[in-house]
Amino acid sequence: MRIGMALNYSGGFKETVAELADYEKAGLDIVFVAEAYSFDAVSQMGYIAARTERLEIASGILPIYSRTPTLLAMTAAGMDFVSDGRFTLGLGTSGPQVIEGFHGVPYTAPIGRTREVIEICRKVWQRERLEYAGKHYTLPLPAGQGTGLGKPLKLINHPVRPRIPIVVAAIGPKNVALTAELAEGWEPIFYVPEKAADVWGSALAEGKALRDPSLGSLDVIAQASLAIGDDVSGLLEFGRPMLALYIGGMGAKGKNFYNDLARRYGYEKEAEQIQELYLDGKKDEAAALVPQELLEKMSLIGPEGFVRDRLQAMKESGVTTLNVTPFGKDHAERVRLIEQIKEMAS
Repeated sequence: MRIGMALNYSGGFKETVAELADYEKAGLDIVFVAEAYSFDAVSQMGYIAARTERLEIASGILPIYSRTPTLLAMTAAGMDFVSDGRFTLGLGTSGPQVIEGFHGVPYTAPIGRTREVIEICRKVWQRERLEYAGKHYTLPLPAGQGTGLGKPLKLINHPVRPRIPIVVAAIGPKNVALTAELAEGWEPIFYVPEKAADVWGSALAEGKALRDPSLGSLDVIAQASLAIGDDVSGLLEFGRPMLALYIGGMGAKGKNFYNDLARRYGYEKEAEQIQELYLDGKKDEAAALVPQELLEKMSLIGPEGFVRDRLQAMKESGVTTLNVTPFGKDHAERVRLIEQIKEMAS
């Protein structure tokens, strides 16, 4: 099992990158850099590539709406070049609030667009003269939609790898099925191993039935907060505000993917109440209603025996990459946590 770590996009980035060599020595395999509506992820990933040697680097994620498919492919090829083949292209649709609010782009056809983006990226990396006739993207631009001067081009440079791994962040059934069919990896959110098969099993099976064997097995990337000890259970509380934000505030009623996921997990009543409170501005009250069971089962926070049990549950459910957030009072303690979880996962 690979061990990954997500870098904080809201502060302390350079300080964390300066410490990555210690995490590498401790066994960290891959870092994920988010974008959201913060600084762009690409400049930060280039910074990481210049200061590390072995560590894999992944975007976690680049939204498919904010760049053309061809630019996503060019960016991935460029990142793979400067990192000597250590890059993974993490893609996702984000959500209407960010895409329409921050980028001013209509949030339309997320599943169809994801499929076409993946197909176009792989054509670019193969250095084919780029011709693509999709429902959402047509390359070159057809007559009547521009000057008429566009022509099929191919990437000037030879990519380090003709197929760069693609990971898709997905939680809806149709998007999960698409991911299992086309991508090298799948990154769900708020992953509870005991509930994964019930929530996503049929979608994964549907996609895998259409999967090209050359893609290999699907890399399943689960996120979990990490703290090991007999007196660390209080750290679970740090997860409440984030879960309340996503379940309650990341979308309007009927248009919140994370609220839908909480309901599919069996927390229908709590999901409804959290959303009502959050949208009414009562964030603390909403956070207080986040189920304790959900906090515990999606984390690796507790005594060593508990953490080993949770790690085993992750493995048995199909997780192959564990993306952790280590909670420690200082850098040295966080490094020790990476060492511990790497040893347990081996």
